[in-house]
Amino acid sequence: MYEHAHHPLLPFREFLKRLLSHFILVAAILGISLAAGMLGFHVLAGYAWIDAYLSSAMLLGGMGPIGPELTSNGAKFFAGLYALYAGLLVIAAAGVLFAPVVHRIMHRLHWREE
Repeated sequence: MYEHAHHPLLPFREFLKRLLSHFILVAAILGISLAAGMLGFHVLAGYAWIDAYLSSAMLLGGMGPIGPELTSNGAKFFAGLYALYAGLLVIAAAGVLFAPVVHRIMHRLHWREE
């Protein structure tokens, strides 16, 4: 996907396109994850859509759930799994977003793992 060490550095305009494509990928995954969380909170916890959105967004943002206390075991189980998923997703999203930048820096400095 990325150019090898012996290839020339990608032109800046192409690098921006690569960065944009990574951003779009991360935004799509976050959007799908937010929708899945909203659906789960709405169906399993009985939250209104706006409350389901808030709880899902807060978990994806790393802040924790907000809203009425979860009463059913299914809702609690979903919230726990979604929280674990959200934490890992943030780490993965950061990796995808920073990968082109780190690669460009390493390529610019002629970093070679030996």
